[in-house]
Amino acid sequence: MRGAPPAGAPPKKRFVDYPRWGRSGFRRWIPSWKQILTLFLVFFGGTVAAVGVAFALTPVPDANKEFDEQNNIYFWADGSEMTRTGGTTSRQVVPLADISRAAQDTTIAAENETFRTDSGIDPKGIARAVYKMASGGETQGGSTITQQYVKNYYLSKDQTVTRKVKELFITLKIADQKDDVLKGYLNTSWYGRNSIGVQAAAQAYYGKDASQIDICKGAMLAGLLKGAGLYDPSLTPENRKRMQERWEYVLKRMVVANLATQADVDKCGKTFPEPIPPKAQSNMKGEISYLVETANKYLMAKDPTIKDNDLQHGGYKIYTTFEKTKVDALKAAVDGFQKDNLHPDKHDKDKFVQMGAASVVPNDGAIVAIYGGDGIENGHYTNNADAPGIPVGSTFKPFVLATAMQTGVLTKTDDEGHPTKISTDSRYMANNLTEIFKPDGSPVIGDNGQPYRQRNDSTSAPGYVTLKEAMKNSYNVPFVQLNQDVGGKNVEAMVLKMGLRQGSLAPSSTITFPLGTSTPSAIRMASAYSVFAAHGQQTDPYSVKRVSKDGVDLPMFTKPPAKKVLDPAVADNITDVLENVAKNGTGKKTNELGFPVAGKTGTTDSGTSAWWVGYTNSLVTSVGMWREEPGKPGLLSLDGTAGKTEIHGGDFPTDVFTRYMKVIGPGNPRNFPDPGEAGVKVDASGAPSTASPSASASASASASPSGSPSTTPSPTTGPTGSPSPTATESCFLICPTRTGPTRTGKPSPSPTDTSTQGGGGGGGGGGALTGQ
Repeated sequence: MRGAPPAGAPPKKRFVDYPRWGRSGFRRWIPSWKQILTLFLVFFGGTVAAVGVAFALTPVPDANKEFDEQNNIYFWADGSEMTRTGGTTSRQVVPLADISRAAQDTTIAAENETFRTDSGIDPKGIARAVYKMASGGETQGGSTITQQYVKNYYLSKDQTVTRKVKELFITLKIADQKDDVLKGYLNTSWYGRNSIGVQAAAQAYYGKDASQIDICKGAMLAGLLKGAGLYDPSLTPENRKRMQERWEYVLKRMVVANLATQADVDKCGKTFPEPIPPKAQSNMKGEISYLVETANKYLMAKDPTIKDNDLQHGGYKIYTTFEKTKVDALKAAVDGFQKDNLHPDKHDKDKFVQMGAASVVPNDGAIVAIYGGDGIENGHYTNNADAPGIPVGSTFKPFVLATAMQTGVLTKTDDEGHPTKISTDSRYMANNLTEIFKPDGSPVIGDNGQPYRQRNDSTSAPGYVTLKEAMKNSYNVPFVQLNQDVGGKNVEAMVLKMGLRQGSLAPSSTITFPLGTSTPSAIRMASAYSVFAAHGQQTDPYSVKRVSKDGVDLPMFTKPPAKKVLDPAVADNITDVLENVAKNGTGKKTNELGFPVAGKTGTTDSGTSAWWVGYTNSLVTSVGMWREEPGKPGLLSLDGTAGKTEIHGGDFPTDVFTRYMKVIGPGNPRNFPDPGEAGVKVDASGAPSTASPSASASASASASPSGSPSTTPSPTTGPTGSPSPTATESCFLICPTRTGPTRTGKPSPSPTDTSTQGGGGGGGGGGALTGQ
């Protein structure tokens, strides 16, 4: 019978009774508990033996060859050498006795509180890192001081299971050598400022030996170990804030870990130990330091496995997109403007003037030139071309118009409820202090609880003008109303597609969002305008086109792909509008060039910043200008600079652009293409009767109390039929609604629909943003 045990007497006893004698069916194939236990013990014992053999055979290697310094070589776009970094790193190995106990303990508090008593490993951290690597997740490094030392000093940077096992074995072998490990860690860690080791760092940041570092300064140096590029307080205001928080954290951990008493920590008070200014290397002067910084930031963003200490150890060849002729020409343009106009030794208002600029190739994304500042050798450490926090003013208005043309206005929809895409011939009220309305016809309410009225840069009353004319004269009123008609969220979505970053944008719910209260960098503004020059194609900006490490090309550095953001006809019509700005409007200083350019000026509330973003078919350049005293965050007014009562974007930023483009030239093709038809004419309600019919609720309160159309406002009357405000009026920013015809049958204003009214963040709100 199938599955029955064999007949007869059992055979001679086998060493392994499997399949099992005397069992039938599938039971013959089920091992006994003794067999299972035996297999487990054999496997476990074999594994332990294998690990023991591997541990015994894993030697503590010589110092990592990669720890030996090499140069990084940076190349211009044409392949010629720009500069070299690395290989000149400041480093001096000192014995532990020459490192103050405060410097030692603050490092332990920051990195590994149990260092003096632990076995050198963090089992949970090791397991987590191995799992992440095996599953293809984000890599993680060793979490203890001993592990970090082993990884940096003895092993390669490869994130593999094999390397992690070696790290574990070597860590266990040297874990009891606490003084040697701590000495090695403190002498081989990267602190920024071209410094490896705590001795070099103490000199670089405080001009002292490591033996003289107290607990307050030690906490700052220990904080740099988390990433000097993010925590060196002299680099950016954001770094300064991060380091202040990190410094306070390290001091608290000193007390928690019983490495210091609260009384010791209290001696530091709340006064952060400011480091001394960094010293410039001879090969990093002028714009070179900003070019290298820009390239390094892009490189590390594209390949997160590359850290700033990896770059410092060298071995990289970095081929940038920067063109030396354009970099030199841009710097010469700024220097020429400063020489001709600024005299800080004679005029206080000429002090602390900052400029940042960038040039980007449309339909490519290559950053070919930047102006970052006067050079770190002159005490200017922030890269102004990539500086955040500078409101861009009316250079934001083309984005609002582009959104209205690409996605449409909510105030006029087709039979299926789709917004109507409008043309640049659409007419909007431009009178100063015009009341602003939501798409449903109800008034926008300001922070004072009254219907909101938008201020222009002047008290003129031009009446209804085309959006093309409004852009030329940079009227605020039409674009604040247009933003309501389009929807601030839709404008926000558009500028994100065009390459601006969410973190630089003001809240799109604010009334003055279309007037440029956002703070993109010069690089990002040039990149966003390149969409217009590239007929609607957006390409992310990049500064590195190729990277090799020890002769092997890295795979991450390919040119970013182009994406369609705007219809070509929309982009070309925006260019036509902006060409008119440059030729006949606020940017007419560019007429000196003798070839076509397009662009937009921008000036912010109280004159805290001024901008020009301009372009030809082959190059887009943004120029920003502001005043800010080093070490004192906060923008100062530009008014009074160079003896001018007010500073507008059409003044000095456009002057710098013009000087620059005189050297660079128009490129090819010289002329912009003729724009095709885009959108339909959708006038704001209340426009003269010659306008096309519109259901827009957007402009003035033009309906009579009975709901019938009121008479057409003349250029000398406001949107309600009442006289327009004059320069002698005393109301500021927001004026109460005047007596006159009002809308009927409209919803009451929502009490939650409010906006800023003052100069928020130096960028202005409430329409005090000027239009130049």
